[in-house]
Amino acid sequence: MGRHGSGTIFFSGCNLRCEYCQNWELSHACQGEYVTDEALGRMMLGLQAMGCHNINLVTPTHFVPNIVQALRWAAARGLRVPLVYNTSSYESLEVLRLLDGIVDIYLPDFKYMDETVAGKYSARAADYPQVAAAAIREMHRQVGDLVTDSDGIALRGVMIRHLVLPHNIARTDQFVRFVATELGPSTYVNIMPQYHPAYRARHCPELSRRITEAELRQAIQWGRKAGLTRLAAK
Repeated sequence: MGRHGSGTIFFSGCNLRCEYCQNWELSHACQGEYVTDEALGRMMLGLQAMGCHNINLVTPTHFVPNIVQALRWAAARGLRVPLVYNTSSYESLEVLRLLDGIVDIYLPDFKYMDETVAGKYSARAADYPQVAAAAIREMHRQVGDLVTDSDGIALRGVMIRHLVLPHNIARTDQFVRFVATELGPSTYVNIMPQYHPAYRARHCPELSRRITEAELRQAIQWGRKAGLTRLAAK
């Protein structure tokens, strides 16, 4: 268990812009401030100096060139903690391959297994299931299964998050089978129960309520039945 937390840096904007986004002020409204690459590097060093266990870059996809420049600057001045790439998984394989050897921990979402659902709720990205699957395979190829230290703090590897949606809209049963089959049963998976109808979700009948305890229990049961051995629900 970590004592000093994850050094999180949020980037404005998102290429999915989900209808139910819980951080819509950042992803849709693009709130934030402009910083130089050097200033970004200083943020990273500042978080390390505070004792943070890693540098956690949230929705970094569209700022990769700036991030790499900031990392080069910060590494030359002593940045040593692991780098976390925190993403929706709607990623370019070309960009991910360029990050091989730079990212220590990939923290991808896998939102949907259904093309129609993805197209309806996330920027008409009907190809999301295929794009995310290919991206996560590449992430796993680079860093493998999650490795932690003696205190349980992540050092390297993939940690996949899956937000349970009402009525099994995300097709959780298919998601866990994909992970167990394509990546292996020892892949770390976080089944997330915290969905609530944020942003425009109140206007979508299927998404206008929180998930039930029964839906969460079912999601966990599907994961166990698929054979996943590193399954968390938080």
